[in-house]
Amino acid sequence: MVNSSRDNIYDQYRQKVSDFVFDEKVAAVFDDMIRRSIPGYATVIGMTKVFAEHYVQPGSSCYDLGCASGASTLAMRKGIDKDGCRIVAVDNSQAMLSRCSEVIHADDSDISVEVVCADVNDIEIENASMIVMNYTLQFLSPENRDAMIQRISDGMLGGGVLLLSEKIEFESSTEQDFQVDMYHEFKKLMGYSDREVNQKRKALENVLIPDSLQTHKQRLYKAGFVKVHVWFQCFNFVSIAAFKKP
Repeated sequence: MVNSSRDNIYDQYRQKVSDFVFDEKVAAVFDDMIRRSIPGYATVIGMTKVFAEHYVQPGSSCYDLGCASGASTLAMRKGIDKDGCRIVAVDNSQAMLSRCSEVIHADDSDISVEVVCADVNDIEIENASMIVMNYTLQFLSPENRDAMIQRISDGMLGGGVLLLSEKIEFESSTEQDFQVDMYHEFKKLMGYSDREVNQKRKALENVLIPDSLQTHKQRLYKAGFVKVHVWFQCFNFVSIAAFKKP
């Protein structure tokens, strides 16, 4: 596995906090950043392998949309035990894809992986039995999200599964405040200071725009998924398994 430096990007005071971008600085610390920023991240990645073992179909394609440094790609690769499969790993950050390529090249699996630098909105999806979209839809413009999920659904085989992980907002303001407060406490538990938490929040507020769980479910059913299950949740992060009709 490629080593990641400790994330201290937001530890110094900034008079103006710029919007968050997946640049070289973020790529260098990304594995540490996401481990300390997303509760249950290790479980989500570990179970990606399990989902691949159960649902990837022979001769099909698998996609990791917003692959970042390749953790989900690698987990899928380790779980696929069917013949004739391939993985397409997509991200629009070349810095992140460079990390992903290093991870893939260090792995000894013979499952083909195509690493693609592109906007996920522009990717043609076809013959897919498993698609992973971890913490990516939330960075797309809200007006493009329905179409993205529809294209995913249209490109999937019967019985295929979409694993969608997202930060969510809550319809109750009381619950929203509680979940966000507890999430910030989690980040402090993971070693981030109040300054780091606050400056990271400011950097993301115009970039990461969450939907409610109900909005996600409605979107998935509308796109043609017949079963939509929340299989993991911690604070304001959820992971959903959505299935096409066999």
